[in-house]
Amino acid sequence: MNIRTIAILGAGNGGLAAAADLTLRGFEARLYSRSQKTLASVLERGGIELIEGGKKSFAKIAVASNDIVAVAGNSDVVMIAAPAVAHSGLAAALAPHLKPNQAVFLNPGHTGGSLHFASALRRARVNATVCETVTLTYICRSLSPASVEVYRRTRSLRFAAFPGRLTAELTRALTALYPQIVAAENVLETGLSNINAIMHPAGMIANAGRIEAGAHDYYFYRDITPAVARVIEGVDRERLRIVERLGLEPRPFVELFHRAGLTSDAARASGSVYNAMRESEPNRTIKAPSTLDHRYMHEDVGYGLVPMAELAGWLGIATPVIDSLIALASAMNSVDYRRDGLTLEKMGLAGVRPESLPALLRNGFEGGAS
Repeated sequence: MNIRTIAILGAGNGGLAAAADLTLRGFEARLYSRSQKTLASVLERGGIELIEGGKKSFAKIAVASNDIVAVAGNSDVVMIAAPAVAHSGLAAALAPHLKPNQAVFLNPGHTGGSLHFASALRRARVNATVCETVTLTYICRSLSPASVEVYRRTRSLRFAAFPGRLTAELTRALTALYPQIVAAENVLETGLSNINAIMHPAGMIANAGRIEAGAHDYYFYRDITPAVARVIEGVDRERLRIVERLGLEPRPFVELFHRAGLTSDAARASGSVYNAMRESEPNRTIKAPSTLDHRYMHEDVGYGLVPMAELAGWLGIATPVIDSLIALASAMNSVDYRRDGLTLEKMGLAGVRPESLPALLRNGFEGGAS
């Protein structure tokens, strides 16, 4: 696959960064948002300002539109740079226009994202190749609707395709866009390495009062406390039991965080979640959200912890810490994350026997066993 044209669906932090960066590196990046209002500043300016390492660059975007056909039609790759809560809607919108040779690239896949997206396409009678990174390729924040700052490019990104037999081929192709991607065993290895789901819900729930009181000087990562770090460690222990049961390589949170370039060598050597987050230089200026109505809850609980709990229950593994965080988040936001989040059914795994999972992950829904 020779990639020259990339359709980017989602004009938030990651979408703006990808569109600007890839354009500046000589690719044709097309940007899509459902809302024309979201794209108004990009259209008015004719592109996106990218700030990285103190340097400002301007990327003239080839296409920015709320017409999904104008953006995705005849592109080599369709990149989804949107929250996981938007995946099913984007899959439905994209399905009638997806060509057989187009791969859908989730940047990132969150937990179970490729299974979810492929299952949604399948319900629309479209059988497509979906692939994903374990986390976003950029550590970034949009400064305005047409400006984004990239603090760091995520290193050593695990990457997998669904069906998994295409992972090696797609890894070779997509290194043209992101040389830092590294082939993983399958999309559950990438999905169960979702560092945001491991750390964000605990920090949000434990500091709910502080967040709602409007603590504007609260830095989400570097102001972590030992008690919150211990809750994150509890989530991580339960996640690792799922990983081990699936026969995947167990990598603790601190190792994943370090491999992504998000903390120091000393923190990695300590094995301490507390040290790792406090010493996260790329994240040190990121403040806590001002509300609990935020993707750190909706996405990282509903589409991070819930699929982990679903997989654990399917495999007969107890997850009391994860279950507690889901229950507390649901009560705090008056949202039934167990119902509304990413379930086995939405991932296309309802009715699949655990022993059939390896074949399904390798061959896809059409070639997998049930």
